[in-house]
Amino acid sequence: MDGEFRWLNEPAHWQGDASRLEFRTADSTDFWRKTFYGFVRDNGHAFLRPVSGDFTISTVVFGEYRVLYDQAGIFLRLDETRWIKAGIEFTDGLMHFSVVVTNGVSDWSVIPLADAKPSDPVSVRLTRHDDAVRVQFAVDGGEWQMARLCPFPSGEAQVGVMACSPQREGFVARFREILVGRPISRQLHAEPDPTPQHP
Repeated sequence: MDGEFRWLNEPAHWQGDASRLEFRTADSTDFWRKTFYGFVRDNGHAFLRPVSGDFTISTVVFGEYRVLYDQAGIFLRLDETRWIKAGIEFTDGLMHFSVVVTNGVSDWSVIPLADAKPSDPVSVRLTRHDDAVRVQFAVDGGEWQMARLCPFPSGEAQVGVMACSPQREGFVARFREILVGRPISRQLHAEPDPTPQHP
């Protein structure tokens, strides 16, 4: 599971590494393809490393969410037409846990986090098992909750973290402990180990 992180659309202002990363977004950045809005954007910032086979990636996300669609989380990318982003997105005045699955075109699902504050740490976890991807989250040290189980092509990919700000520049995203390792158990309703197991 070794691999070096590299930037896709490197931000002008960033510091840190996979253990502790912070960066500031450029204006009108996003990852999206066509659905509902009709446009294609592939200019969000993503800090990615190669991955193959089954794996789990997890991280803890913080963001200065203030403007519509400010977002930060995990990113899994095969190419510009096939990718998944999962994390916090600010919409309707609230933090939401958001998942976008893109296979030619994007979809979007959200779970409102009515009691969450921007200062609250949100843990995000994405696991690939063959051609299925499971997305989970936990707010401020709480229990893991499943947000999405979806089909997604296997094969060589890039995985890491992303942040975007479609309506402004200067959104600050922070990540702690970007961990990539062996996949967690396939059992959906029993999680004896809350963290990825590393080789």
